[in-house]
Amino acid sequence: MRQGPDGKRRWGLSRAAEATLAGHTETCPRAPESTPRPHDGSVEHRARKQLIDARRAIEPILRAAVASLSDPLDRLAGYHFGWCDPQGVPIAGGTQGKALRPALTFAAATACGGSTEQAVHAAAAVELLHNFSLVHDDVMDTDPMRHGRPTVWRVWGETNATLLGDALQALALAVLSDGAPETVTSEAVIRLARATVTLCRGQYEDCAFEGRPVVSVDEYLTMAAGKTGALLGCACALGALCAGADHRMVSAMHTFGIELGLVFQLVDDAIDIWGDPAVTGKPAHSDLIHRKQSFPVVCALTSDTGPGRELARIYHGRHPMTPARAARAADLIEEAGGRQRTLRRAATALESAVEALPADTAADDLMALAHLVAYRDR
Repeated sequence: MRQGPDGKRRWGLSRAAEATLAGHTETCPRAPESTPRPHDGSVEHRARKQLIDARRAIEPILRAAVASLSDPLDRLAGYHFGWCDPQGVPIAGGTQGKALRPALTFAAATACGGSTEQAVHAAAAVELLHNFSLVHDDVMDTDPMRHGRPTVWRVWGETNATLLGDALQALALAVLSDGAPETVTSEAVIRLARATVTLCRGQYEDCAFEGRPVVSVDEYLTMAAGKTGALLGCACALGALCAGADHRMVSAMHTFGIELGLVFQLVDDAIDIWGDPAVTGKPAHSDLIHRKQSFPVVCALTSDTGPGRELARIYHGRHPMTPARAARAADLIEEAGGRQRTLRRAATALESAVEALPADTAADDLMALAHLVAYRDR
């Protein structure tokens, strides 16, 4: 990270990313290595420590919230969070999520002079809301696996999974209203509720895209800002709010999170197509199998190229999307420039996120997390 002549922060991108941003024809490496890798391992180490610390800080609150649910919803939630097997038997060291959103809440609070204690309930709330969206997303996408285990709907059915998601959303609002600093509780709850509405709208648009032959790049970016950016923006804003920051800083944190959410979604789209299932824990080419209009797909379908037209025939054809056809689609997307355009837009969003932060902000933790979002492989 560097500071420009205008006093704003600048992200130090690799030569490959800068060439891509400038529109050069330099070939981008293959994803997930396609995003520029960190030059300093200490940055990634710092970010991963934040994720671990955030998970530890919020787990007691999550467990208490889940324990307030009646059986079997408490058992379904425990299974989803990786704490137990389907019978409710505890699992030591079970696979859990990244805890990125609570880590962002804590990092934003720290950047604004606050503490973990002030923001811990807000951090737990955004994690609960995030998991509400995951449970419902698995149902809507009929994804069979998450973190290497069958998804909740595969074990207990779609109806029970939907009810669990609803319960997690209610718990998010309850945890936030019970534990946020009293002076900001109302605004915090309103922000989380609005983020939920925006997230749902984005998810609706994402699902609606699957039935359309053409989706524009601008339409996709608007969807991603809702589906992914809304909650990351809310997470950062809540951290600042709980730390007692003024409106200007809360707004800046919100913008940072929105832009970082776009980075997250674009990298996620690339990983789904070119990532290693052994690393991601998700089936190969899941988005392509479901004919989802992810950003690389949208870019390829609107590219007016030979590979783009062949991709359209596969995507809009009546034949089932077999693994072989999905693999061919992945090659066509790359040949049509979908991978490169995705990386270019992700790099632009990363710059916008960093520039949103005032130059005098103590944002090292936020910068490390942004680094990790851009360069992750799962």
